[in-house]
Amino acid sequence: MSNEEKTKISPTIRAYSDDEHKKLDIEVELPGVEKRDIDLKIHDDSFYLSAPRENFIYVANYATCCPIEPEKAMAKYNNGLLKIEVPFMEIKEQHIKVDVK
Repeated sequence: MSNEEKTKISPTIRAYSDDEHKKLDIEVELPGVEKRDIDLKIHDDSFYLSAPRENFIYVANYATCCPIEPEKAMAKYNNGLLKIEVPFMEIKEQHIKVDVK
């Protein structure tokens, strides 16, 4: 059975800021999945994940709360739990004065 033919299931996802509000911690429950089968793609405002099992495939497309730095992301998978850490983008304190007419 190809991945296109498998039933798609959304995994349980938890996302939260660390205590210093410098990075986003993401946890994805993927029981029964092999690490080598996880396809994870991170963008500056979201992530995509697919992970096949025998009879179905976990899929998720998740928007993050704030812009993140995908090139600095780290992911670890252990015992059915994928943990992702990614720093928030540094906010630029630039503003532009707009004339109101």
